[in-house]
Amino acid sequence: MNQGVSNEEKVVRVGIIGAGEVAQTTHIPTLIFLSHLYKIVALCDVSKQLLDHCSAKFSIARENLYLESSEIVKRSDIDLILILTADEYHSITAIQSADAGKHVFVEKPMTLTLSEAQNVAEAQKRNNVIIWVGYMRRYSPAFTEAVKIVREMKSIQYARVRDIIGYNGLFVEQSGTFPVRFSDTPPSALEERSALGKTAAEEVLGSKRASDPNEVSTWRLLCSLGSHDLSAMRELLGPPKRVIGAGRHGTWITALFDYGNFVTTYETGIDTVGAFDAHLEVYGDGKRVRVDYDTPYVKGLPITLTIGQNEPSTGCYSERIIRPTYEDCYTVQFKALHEAITRKGPTKCTPEDATQDLRIISLVMDAITPP
Repeated sequence: MNQGVSNEEKVVRVGIIGAGEVAQTTHIPTLIFLSHLYKIVALCDVSKQLLDHCSAKFSIARENLYLESSEIVKRSDIDLILILTADEYHSITAIQSADAGKHVFVEKPMTLTLSEAQNVAEAQKRNNVIIWVGYMRRYSPAFTEAVKIVREMKSIQYARVRDIIGYNGLFVEQSGTFPVRFSDTPPSALEERSALGKTAAEEVLGSKRASDPNEVSTWRLLCSLGSHDLSAMRELLGPPKRVIGAGRHGTWITALFDYGNFVTTYETGIDTVGAFDAHLEVYGDGKRVRVDYDTPYVKGLPITLTIGQNEPSTGCYSERIIRPTYEDCYTVQFKALHEAITRKGPTKCTPEDATQDLRIISLVMDAITPP
């Protein structure tokens, strides 16, 4: 018997914009597994070859394929738009979808600039829809349990946020999802994306820093991989008071955050080693509370909570490792989104929430290279 599936669940009808690697490896398979909650109605991408491939692989009818996002959001039989495009298009497509009366799931970063974030937040309020930012790590049961424990601590002495991983391809190649890429993206689309990225960089960094490839690549790394960590850090510890200092070398970034009574170190980097070292750890109240993440590209790898402390009765050090579930955090997140859409459940990864990450990223960039 299929446990936990109700025939009375409302099926949310989904239109997906962007059929690249993340769509093929995580989002589309997850929604197919959650077929009692979601139905993929239509798919959009600028690559016709990619659309044809996904149509055949995921059984999406050819009449439901689109090259223009403006066409897919017009459909009356779609409740939710998933935005899985290049970052430069997130705000444009989110506003377009909200103004069409659709709920929106947008992959992180929600936007690249504060002005774009404000426009997205206004579109959400104007249309009274949900705009949900894809911080799936924050929906892991191990993480949410850690948040409860940390918030009950009387005193925190130190915290650490770390995300040092091999490049995505190392894990995607072993995921069993076999994503493909094609080279038929129209030159006009590539030129438009480049222009949007340049405009965003100049708004955030200023024209001088935006002309430096190292500055831009550091900023974009913080906006992409870094936004996962900074967002989780905020939920676990709250927003930092200031950035004490920051430095970088290539794809390696380190920052020190001031939390008043304690400091938090943040470190991130990408190398060619097939290992995924992503964790948050808090030291306080005579214990250490740590959440360890593995690659999200391999389904079912556990996310664990470890609590280390000396036992009061014996003085011996002990560790308790909690694995709440093997259910991956993409699945948990989409179940929560379904609850929000159909039953007015809570939403925490909102446009206003995501805007806070952009402010922290700007502070880190200013600490690395003063404007």
